[in-house]
Amino acid sequence: MIDIVIDTQLASLFTSAAFIIVGLFAAIFLDNIIKKIIGIAFIEEGANLFIVTLGYKPGGIVPIFLPGMDAEWFALNSAYPLPHALVLTSIVIGASTLAVMLAIAIVLYKKHGTLSTSEILGDK
Repeated sequence: MIDIVIDTQLASLFTSAAFIIVGLFAAIFLDNIIKKIIGIAFIEEGANLFIVTLGYKPGGIVPIFLPGMDAEWFALNSAYPLPHALVLTSIVIGASTLAVMLAIAIVLYKKHGTLSTSEILGDK
């Protein structure tokens, strides 16, 4: 059972690394602004998955202290809630920044008639 959990955590870590690498590639090397924004979203989701994976405790219980629970047992067996709270906050902030980035892309398209960064910056 422990091997499956470790394999799952390792797979989650590799998946988060893949998200971050794909996002970095898109944000740095692709010319289209929408594709760059999607790449930045991939980086954010990869970071969120990484934090959730690090906060996972095999065999842990939900960190809600109920009446009748032994405090020492609860402290040893409950999952650490801070990473999950940070990811929840990150998701809300990420959705807001994604909306702002897409709004800026719309304004740039209306002004320049293209979403190509090289054309907007005058490189071509």
